[in-house]
Amino acid sequence: MSAFRKILMATIAVAALAGNAAAQEVKVLRIGLDGGENEADQVRRTECVKPGLIAATGVSEVQLFPSPNYNGVIQGLLGGTIDLAVMGASSYAAIYLKDPNAVTPVLTTKQADGSTGYYSIMVARKDSGIKTLADAKGKKLGFADPDSTSGYLVPNVALPKDIGVPVKQYFSETGFGGGHENLVLGVLDKKFDVGTTFGSAQGDWAQGYTSGNLHQMVAKGLLDMDDIVQVWKSPLIPNGPLMVSQKLPADLQKKVTAYFAELPKTDKSCFESFTGGGYVDWSPVDQSFYQTIIDARKAVIGG
Repeated sequence: MSAFRKILMATIAVAALAGNAAAQEVKVLRIGLDGGENEADQVRRTECVKPGLIAATGVSEVQLFPSPNYNGVIQGLLGGTIDLAVMGASSYAAIYLKDPNAVTPVLTTKQADGSTGYYSIMVARKDSGIKTLADAKGKKLGFADPDSTSGYLVPNVALPKDIGVPVKQYFSETGFGGGHENLVLGVLDKKFDVGTTFGSAQGDWAQGYTSGNLHQMVAKGLLDMDDIVQVWKSPLIPNGPLMVSQKLPADLQKKVTAYFAELPKTDKSCFESFTGGGYVDWSPVDQSFYQTIIDARKAVIGG
């Protein structure tokens, strides 16, 4: 064997050992929680995946990292301090526009009818007298979070088509509620006249539909749907992805994806808890599933 070949083979061997060592060094998986609802409830819903993820991946620990807002998780995924998260399509778009190689969208939730989408829903207090978009003209509009798909991006894209002018020209004032749950509470407390949140728009209105923030709030006793009315509904929005950091070793990414893909079958109650209820399974996705949202975010918010 030539000296050059010996050096080449030795280099390959060292690289392989280094790769294996890097994979073995991942002892902790970190799940980001985006602040869409209160921290205690998000942690409680997510805790159940810890034992299964540890068993499926061989890591020593799974940690939960709640953030007060979406951007905290976005920055964590970009910087490699968060390994996986389920977020809305606009949050994924924000990451993709900054670094297309930061995360991989692998799965999204599926409703009972097979659909993989939901809606931005504008609500008002029932006693406000606001029942239509025409009634909401000149009123104060609340958004959920600047990185929310249904709570900000889609309304800013779709509403102007229905009201004929930019959002800021139609409403007297706009603001942010600090997540979907707080946004609806803000409407109830008269902080906002109308506000944008999300739901499946399927099933019983009294239950907050079959899934989404309204449904979760009803289930937790935070909302009586008789106290609000639906003022507007957007076009269908693709459900947000489970994103896995590409900084994880490839084999670990596969194990994480496989664990979650099987979760509806292996532990249905944990799947329902983790996804917030109202979903029956996952559907595989990739970047192309979110291209329209990526384009919309780039146009409305920028890269």
